[in-house]
Amino acid sequence: MELKIYNSKADVARALSEHVEIWCREEGLSSIALSGGSTPEIWFDLLAEEYLQRLPWPDLSFYWGDERCVPPDDAQSNYRMTRIHLLDKVPVNPSRIFRVRGENPPSEEAVRYSKLLDATLKEVGGIPQFDLVILGMGDDGHTASIFPHQIGLWESESHCVVAEHPESGQKRISLTGQIINNAKRVVFLVTGANKAAPLDQIINKRPGSEQLPASLVAPSSGRLLWMVDEQAARMSR
Repeated sequence: MELKIYNSKADVARALSEHVEIWCREEGLSSIALSGGSTPEIWFDLLAEEYLQRLPWPDLSFYWGDERCVPPDDAQSNYRMTRIHLLDKVPVNPSRIFRVRGENPPSEEAVRYSKLLDATLKEVGGIPQFDLVILGMGDDGHTASIFPHQIGLWESESHCVVAEHPESGQKRISLTGQIINNAKRVVFLVTGANKAAPLDQIINKRPGSEQLPASLVAPSSGRLLWMVDEQAARMSR
């Protein structure tokens, strides 16, 4: 595990862009599971503006680590945000965009997306493997859409599960621990002062940290990178 601290969200986004360019060139990075949130939005804008000629866009495959169970044109859709800020602006191969169909019945979509992962990703140890999984973390320590009140979903034998937001009850489709921890590389993007307490708890392994889903991210490859801004890191030093 590696922790890197940057001055701002914009600096986090720029550093990740530089890393991805290197990983594409040196490691042949191809399959990426994306995250929603404000920091990925900044990252997507930067990629579209400055990396149009610097990444092998037609060779990249895009997936999502979680998605709200809403139509693809809904304002809450992670896919919609990615499409507006990135996919519509770069020369991606449409056949390599694998969105979660949030408009489908949730339980059926969890099964469909699990089968899609089996069909489109190479398997390592009998489990589909992403080259890169991008994750965020909520101020409650959740990641993807595995929340503390449903932390048991992390250990599911399924690739994808139906999760529920603890306050709104909104259903979401989420990758599970076996998929996330089988990735070649996992990167957390964590920014903002409201993330300082859970980040400190996880990074410093304080009592109770094991009850935070984000603490369970431990890829078998050993390649786990936390990219955080100064506000989020203020308690973790």
